[in-house]
Amino acid sequence: MDIVCTPFGRDRAGHAVLRYTLTEGALSASILTLGGVLQSLTVPDRNGKPVDVVLGFDSAEDYEQQTCYIGALIGRCANRIAEGRFVLNGQAYQLACNENGTTHLHGGKIGFDKRQWITSIHSEGLSLQYHSPAGEEGYPGALHAAVTYRLTANSLIIDYHAESDTPTPCNLTNHSYFNLDGHGAGPVGGQRIRLNAARYTPIDAASIPTGEIAATQGTPMDLTRETPLGAHWDDDFEQLRLAGGYDHNFIVDGAFGTLRPAARVSSERTGIIMDVDTTMPGMQLYTGNFLRADMPAGKGGVKYAPRHGFCLETQYYPSALTLPQFPQPVLRPGETYRHQTVFRFSAE
Repeated sequence: MDIVCTPFGRDRAGHAVLRYTLTEGALSASILTLGGVLQSLTVPDRNGKPVDVVLGFDSAEDYEQQTCYIGALIGRCANRIAEGRFVLNGQAYQLACNENGTTHLHGGKIGFDKRQWITSIHSEGLSLQYHSPAGEEGYPGALHAAVTYRLTANSLIIDYHAESDTPTPCNLTNHSYFNLDGHGAGPVGGQRIRLNAARYTPIDAASIPTGEIAATQGTPMDLTRETPLGAHWDDDFEQLRLAGGYDHNFIVDGAFGTLRPAARVSSERTGIIMDVDTTMPGMQLYTGNFLRADMPAGKGGVKYAPRHGFCLETQYYPSALTLPQFPQPVLRPGETYRHQTVFRFSAE
């Protein structure tokens, strides 16, 4: 695997932002030190033509201006925490409610997506590290996170590790928006998806899980058979109305902690197929319902708009800290948080 480092401007604080481009055969991926962003991911289509399948921007300034977490690493706690409150070891914590003033989202006002990560190149790939001091964004304890991006002949593999000196929430993920027709190709509704998930966690009006675990069978949430992403996203079904499309946690079939198939998405236009494997218990399918048309122009001057990308965020269930019946995203001293997600590509 070849890794090349190039400048990518400066952040608002004046720190240099670097872009590392990993290449292995026909695959290449570019990673930024700002937010650990996956800035590009180029894979071959059915004719061998390279296609960049993730949304992104051409400058650090644009990444700092956008508010949709495009391509970034998310932490300490991905997804939502109801009212920003949780109790851990008998102590109550109040975090910032940075979504609509009612919900803690993706780590707070200045989450891991906005931080500068320290990089190192080693035999396995590109490692990024971030040390989150005790009290940052209101979280207890100091947490040290390390994420490794690596390529094989047909896959992007993301390995997550973390350690803490105090019990603390830890739920890391990557928030890339995919479009297998190409990052600038527009709506993704025609791309076909299959989830290895027969159950999901229904949400309320604030997009917080109710605590129920529901079967998808017989509802528009059933994506266990290959289905166009846009086939049902506007159905008159309460869960889809609440989120403006899909923005739900699906429970990945199989044993939590084992690497197992979670999803397959394909493009008829390019022939590209993406398989997703993960060790995590859940995966958030988000169909880009609130991508903002007034964001900065994307790569090459392309304008992104709602539903121009989809996310498959592998993680613990949303707001699990407030719902003890869910697997708990708590990291304790002496433990190591481990999580692997594989994005595997082919074409036909």
